[in-house]
Amino acid sequence: MSRPPADRLALQVAAFPVVRTVINTGFRMVYPFLPTIARGLGVQVESVALAVTARSGLGLLAPFFGTVADTRSRRTAMLLALCLYAAGMALVAAWPTYAAFFAALLISATGKILFDSAMQAYLGDRVDYSRRGLVIAVTEFGWSGAFLIGMPVTGWLIAKAGWSAPFPWLAGLALAAALFLWRLLPHEAPAARTQRSVWQGMRAVVSHRPALAGLAVSLLISAANELVNIVYGVWMEGSFGLQIAALGAASAVIGLSELVGEGLVATLADRLGKRSAVAIGIALSASASLALPVLGRTLTFSLIGLFLFYVCFEFTLVTGISLMTELVPGARATVMAGNLSAHALGRAVGAFLGPLLFAGGIAANGAVSASLNVAAIALLLVFVRE
Repeated sequence: MSRPPADRLALQVAAFPVVRTVINTGFRMVYPFLPTIARGLGVQVESVALAVTARSGLGLLAPFFGTVADTRSRRTAMLLALCLYAAGMALVAAWPTYAAFFAALLISATGKILFDSAMQAYLGDRVDYSRRGLVIAVTEFGWSGAFLIGMPVTGWLIAKAGWSAPFPWLAGLALAAALFLWRLLPHEAPAARTQRSVWQGMRAVVSHRPALAGLAVSLLISAANELVNIVYGVWMEGSFGLQIAALGAASAVIGLSELVGEGLVATLADRLGKRSAVAIGIALSASASLALPVLGRTLTFSLIGLFLFYVCFEFTLVTGISLMTELVPGARATVMAGNLSAHALGRAVGAFLGPLLFAGGIAANGAVSASLNVAAIALLLVFVRE
């Protein structure tokens, strides 16, 4: 695979987090504005939550979407992804009904899965592994950026023009991004090593033990994170009786922790080595989860505990993406889509078990979370090699 000039690659790397901020804004805005969207659609909150659940389930099919970038070019996959995302957003703008909203979540999520896996594979093709942690971390600023920038703008639009106001803007921005990347990304045919069928790409991944172990690590760390993520609001409300103030502060802490975690990846992952950095991140995540009940005696220390918990997870997650890009170079996009699927399955497991464990308090969630992280470290150190 030919490498573009350094200045052009730098421009591409700078463009990706901006594009991903647009995509992730549409993905993340459902959560804080879920009641507002439900009222606008004239349905119960549970109905909107059902649509979100269906979108999450779509993540399990991610490996099939990811093969598009392995059987076609990365550029084609990214452009198709942005068009799908724009179509989903435009559907709600033109037809603001529950059926359209439900379909839009699925269509736009397909676009997000396809874009993320193709972009990560594209960078894996062109960026030396020694610098890949930095570059992947830069693109992940599009995740925290959606929370820190996209959510305030989305809230302003909704306050000014109603619940559906962000959708036409997001559709337009996605199309503009597609046009920009169409001009920016090189016109290249897929390399000979990527001209394989969908099933060949899948077999290349499932027959590779380090890749399977890496996917299992992703599943375990996401399940461990979700065990706490799903109950932290209930925990803080029950502990402090300050629902609005405490949860608002917690949301700000989470957004900041994501940004800090991504910054730490950019600074440390390549220096430490991706595998070592992931192991350190998992170990710190386990420690942070065990510390939550100890720190959770006051609001201030509970927020500090949440900050540390999410910083460690974000550091582990983003560094893990860099590590996964090199496990099966001949099927990079399939691996990265499989990684998305593993994280989705892990979140589903954690979301199911979290409320059940919370009957024993946050200490129970923290202990099981730490146990899953310990299992993840064992798999990483035994089976995954850089």
